[in-house]
Amino acid sequence: MNQDLGDYRKSYNQNELLETNIPEDPINLFHRWFFEVQDFGGVDEVNAMTVSTLGLDGFPKARVVLLKKFYEEGFIFYTNYNSEKGKAIIENPNVCLSFFWHSLERQVIIKGIAEKTPANVSDNYFASRPDGSKLGAIVSNQSEVIPNREFLENNLKQLEIDYQGKEITRPEYWGGFLVRPIEVEFWQGRPNRLHDRIRYHLQEDFFWTINRLAP
Repeated sequence: MNQDLGDYRKSYNQNELLETNIPEDPINLFHRWFFEVQDFGGVDEVNAMTVSTLGLDGFPKARVVLLKKFYEEGFIFYTNYNSEKGKAIIENPNVCLSFFWHSLERQVIIKGIAEKTPANVSDNYFASRPDGSKLGAIVSNQSEVIPNREFLENNLKQLEIDYQGKEITRPEYWGGFLVRPIEVEFWQGRPNRLHDRIRYHLQEDFFWTINRLAP
């Protein structure tokens, strides 16, 4: 099968990104963009992001996860530490996060260093989850080969019985990663493919340098 996609084209005309209208800190700009996209609409999960890692097999791998918190220190998401993703991050904490918000023709690419969140942070978030999600985290040996769907569902039914009337606590193998950014690039679609690209790079003195990149 030979499918030519050369005629797939889109004109980008929504916004612009200029040096005269950006803050000195990328987290502040991310905050502005995040809630502009949320208020504008057209994106089902504005906090959905792609996490890219270098796997233990030497291959890069990207997958979509949900951002659960961002603040001055960085960006937090949660996962199974024993999963393929978790093992890759523990072995090599250099990761990339990316967001594509098509409704406002925007993309954000974040290079950073990941570290486990403190246990109390993971505990507090786990406690806020619905019971079904808590049991799902416990029952799934994420990324491991399993015989079939019924295997999962039967194990979940047994867990529901075992935990009936009991507190469901976070397993040690499940928790958060905080990604501390060292470089953040903001991309705004523009006409004629002359897109705006503004890159923030963290210096040794913890100030950010700001550069415009050619599209």
